[in-house]
Amino acid sequence: MEIIELSTLSQADIASLVSLMKELTREKAVTSEMIMATVSDPSTHLFAAVEGGRITGCASLCVSHTPTGAKGTIEDVVVGSTFRGRHIGRLMMEHIIDYARREFSPIELHLTSRPVREAANRLYQSLGFYRYETNYYKIQL
Repeated sequence: MEIIELSTLSQADIASLVSLMKELTREKAVTSEMIMATVSDPSTHLFAAVEGGRITGCASLCVSHTPTGAKGTIEDVVVGSTFRGRHIGRLMMEHIIDYARREFSPIELHLTSRPVREAANRLYQSLGFYRYETNYYKIQL
């Protein structure tokens, strides 16, 4: 198994990513156009866990530069249900943290996770992330 940054996508890759997004959220229908836009965005880095030519998990790192420094948001971390329990999520997260440190340091990394995702929350805490007291706001435009 290896973790790679996706820069080009086959139709099979797109189908795998759309399927993974369905496991992550049922609230939003993710389309192939949304996946392709992610890969073509220069400020977004889409990483995939690949085993035997098949995408088993993915996560994205979105980087922005602000007056207070570089910030990275880790989004859409998901491992396919049939591949869970094999530490793929940990390997992807470690890869993204190392990548961000190497390419963008100094950088502050952020992520959010629903409380019901207990295993994911334990993983993030074990990697050094801490729960930050804030008000989180969202508007859909």
